[in-house]
Amino acid sequence: MFKKLKWNSDKILSLSAMSISFLTLIIFIYQTNLMSKQNYLSILPYLAISTSNNSANNTYSLSLENHGVGPAIIEQVTLHYQEKQYKLEDYNNEFYAFMASKNPALDSISHVSFSTIDKGMAIPVGEAYNIVTVNDSKDEYEIFKASLQKLLSEGLRFEIVYRSIQNERWVISNETQGPEKLD
Repeated sequence: MFKKLKWNSDKILSLSAMSISFLTLIIFIYQTNLMSKQNYLSILPYLAISTSNNSANNTYSLSLENHGVGPAIIEQVTLHYQEKQYKLEDYNNEFYAFMASKNPALDSISHVSFSTIDKGMAIPVGEAYNIVTVNDSKDEYEIFKASLQKLLSEGLRFEIVYRSIQNERWVISNETQGPEKLD
């Protein structure tokens, strides 16, 4: 009824080869999964809003710095002021233009440099991106510093939503200690 298997060296060798191949496949799948997790964890941009107040040089600056691993790609910048919400796109993506629209005293400042914060802009690892810098003039430095303090005391809050190249999303604001993961 049942035929007894005869074990010879060819059958043992082929069964061993199949077993080794199956174990190799399992190990390969496991290693691929580990590499995917490692890659996922190795791309974590960490944006921070940095302020620099140097009264000796009459310089005040706001910048975005990426202290993480992997580029931070800007998705959206939202400003909250006096319980209203504003999109930075309405101000040509310029934070300084928004500030000047809310505090006309800033129109008198001529020693200012500012940049746009455009959707899709990537901030590389270890880089700082200038939002606004006022320098060289003590009067302008004092005007800017006082204007920013006034806007903040009146409820100015800005939020920046950014993502990694793996589409993980975070938000930072001037009121939080660090990025908060979304989704």
